[in-house]
Amino acid sequence: MANEKTKGEQLKEKLLSAPKSAFEAVSAAELKKAKAFAVDYIGFLNAAKTEREAVAESVRIAEAAGFKPYAEGKKYKAGDKFYKVNRDKAVMFAVKGKKPVAEGVYFTIAHIDSPRLDLKQVPLYEDSELAFFKTHYYGGLKKYQWMTIPLAIHGVVVKKDGKKVNIRIGEEPGEPVFCITDILPHLGREQMSKKVTEAFPAENLNLLIGSAPFADEKVGDKVKLNVMRLLNEKYGIIEDDFLSAEIEIVPVAKASFVGFDESMIGSYGQDDRVCAYTALRAVLEAKAPEHTLLCVLTDKEETGSDGNTGMQGDYVVNFVNELADAEGTPVYKALANSKCLSADVNAAFDPNYPETMDRRNSAKLNYGVIITKYTGSGGKYGTSDASAEFLGFVRTMLDKGKVVWQTGNLGKVDFGGGGTIAKYIAERDVDTVDVGVPILSMHAPFELSSVTDVYMTYRAFAEFDKK
Repeated sequence: MANEKTKGEQLKEKLLSAPKSAFEAVSAAELKKAKAFAVDYIGFLNAAKTEREAVAESVRIAEAAGFKPYAEGKKYKAGDKFYKVNRDKAVMFAVKGKKPVAEGVYFTIAHIDSPRLDLKQVPLYEDSELAFFKTHYYGGLKKYQWMTIPLAIHGVVVKKDGKKVNIRIGEEPGEPVFCITDILPHLGREQMSKKVTEAFPAENLNLLIGSAPFADEKVGDKVKLNVMRLLNEKYGIIEDDFLSAEIEIVPVAKASFVGFDESMIGSYGQDDRVCAYTALRAVLEAKAPEHTLLCVLTDKEETGSDGNTGMQGDYVVNFVNELADAEGTPVYKALANSKCLSADVNAAFDPNYPETMDRRNSAKLNYGVIITKYTGSGGKYGTSDASAEFLGFVRTMLDKGKVVWQTGNLGKVDFGGGGTIAKYIAERDVDTVDVGVPILSMHAPFELSSVTDVYMTYRAFAEFDKK
């Protein structure tokens, strides 16, 4: 019969992998849900451009969903929802499971810091009657991408009297923006003849913030003084207050749909707030999980996860220890029975740069959440490498939930690679694997994701711990 499959076609269907994009694999109704989810996600991105803002916005959303601050010593029962903030730069959201903590915690972990420019401790200076802020870049970025684009100033200043002042300038209509200048091409022959790593020195990433002088012939640095006068009038700060401040420079551009078909999302900070938001939404919507769910949104991943708000710190294990101790369980036992989806992005295949990628082992836009079995660089140096057993658990979970998924690595073996926070929870004796969203232009001021991939990542987290 003409419509009958040949033996070879049947065997191919049975034995060989046949990836499908989300547009082929899911219904129109599901695609509509993905678009609605993306609208909410875009709102989150615009509200949360720094780790502190991400914590505050996540807590706001969680409290609206019924979460309460964690109360030490309280006996929590199945279905209770609570959260704990760590120094305003990391946060943990928990839903108590039916089973005791001794039978394991189901972690989803993501980082909420992103590459950016930070102000130096003594940032303000004047040169040639122009006022600037000195900056120090944070995380891995291409310095030239941050020049001549509109930039905003976000952060917090702690004054000598202990009062905390929040700063956010450049985001609202009518507010001024800031920028870093570059030399014109007419005079840039020498610059353009250098390697890109040498053509844009970090010490030249100085933020232009003013040019109007203070009207007093008897003082020097009139432009610097005028800028400080304006900051003092608006925020009540003086120059010495920069010593106890955390001020970040981020792109002004708003998150938005990209493409005539609006199939993509463009924004600063999708690495890794895309995984933070999808993991957060999943735990907020959990009803009656079997195991206790713990969504961790952490800081400092882009600089090595060090410090007391990074994943190498003890605050997550200490929190699990409190939950275990309340039930008379050693924390090591709870961790040994736990599972973790380490939520981080990976590189999507870019046909403009095919020489950097292994086509057969690269994620593609629209092909769903990506499972990254191992990270690291070169010979898997610094890797977190998930076990075959845990990968079997995850793929079964995703297939059962009809989640569109794919696998991938970060570029060709000898081209670099990268790490995530997965290894820091895996080292605690927890089965862990990286899952997340494929990204184009990762670490750029405007990164790209797929609407369907974002939604499928949320769906993956929502399937975690389902029967």
